[in-house]
Amino acid sequence: MTSPKNRDFTFLAFDLGAESGRAIVGHLHAGTLSIDEIRRFANQPVHYNCAMHWDAPRLWFEMQSALHSLSTHNVTQLDAIGVDTWGVDYALLGENGALLENPYHYRDARTAGAMERVMKELTPEYIYGITGIQFLPFNTLYQLYAAAQHSPGILRQAEHLLTMPDLFNFWMTGKAVCEYTNASTTQFLDVHKRKWSTEILEKLRIPTQMLAPLIDSGEVIGVLRPEFAKLSALSATQVIAPACHDTGSAFAAVHSGEKVALISSGTWSLLGTETKKPVVTEEARRLNFTNEGGVCGTVRLLKNITGVAVTRGKITATNIHIRICWVWRPLNLRCGI
Repeated sequence: MTSPKNRDFTFLAFDLGAESGRAIVGHLHAGTLSIDEIRRFANQPVHYNCAMHWDAPRLWFEMQSALHSLSTHNVTQLDAIGVDTWGVDYALLGENGALLENPYHYRDARTAGAMERVMKELTPEYIYGITGIQFLPFNTLYQLYAAAQHSPGILRQAEHLLTMPDLFNFWMTGKAVCEYTNASTTQFLDVHKRKWSTEILEKLRIPTQMLAPLIDSGEVIGVLRPEFAKLSALSATQVIAPACHDTGSAFAAVHSGEKVALISSGTWSLLGTETKKPVVTEEARRLNFTNEGGVCGTVRLLKNITGVAVTRGKITATNIHIRICWVWRPLNLRCGI
């Protein structure tokens, strides 16, 4: 972002993870960025009707509380807001933007066996050749396949399917769009054409009328709704899509590519690099590498690996180094990174 030397900017970032969320104010002054965490809150799933959901209204309450607290942190003008979250999960909106149900948690049991049933209808080679996404039983594709069998009426009612950051962007702006980096985690986005693969969904009898338009990271989604504009600091604030997938934002902040790889460690540990083109070779599919969308047209070539665990206050190392040697060497030699 370029700006006049005599102009300061103030931004607000919402970073929502699978266990907690935080709001961070960033001040850009004379090319130097300073940050201040102004709110942190838990992200706890809720259980009802024999299912596991995210408590999206509660997360939204916490985000609104952060917005209303800006004045207590001496923020008199906010130039832009950005949101990132975990991937895979989604929300369904019906008439007038109504949330049809609390979004399902990716660990909910409804997807048990769904991936295997999909593989009987579509081959792994076919799906991977189009999407380049690793096979995980909780991918959005298998969640929707399960939903089409268990609650098809809700899918028919849906006017918009939004991934989790897109839901909060919608509540802030009223604009229903899907940011590319997070959309790529669904496993029904064409990694070559950079658009939804309606062909995959149609072959699985999953409705496609609900797919929202795709946007790239860095695009302006819109300005805050009028109810927020009443706050002086938010009167002209824009909501801008960062890499809305948290891993995409993490990789955008660190140099990678060529012969440089990195590990992003959070709820998951992810080993990978940024490439200019997807790697959808048979070997990449066999090793279950994923090609997620990155910023500026890049691709995040990643592998889910074992991370670290905290036990009774102590960090317990696992087999990261062994897995790196086993996974990364074939990638360097045979995928031409």
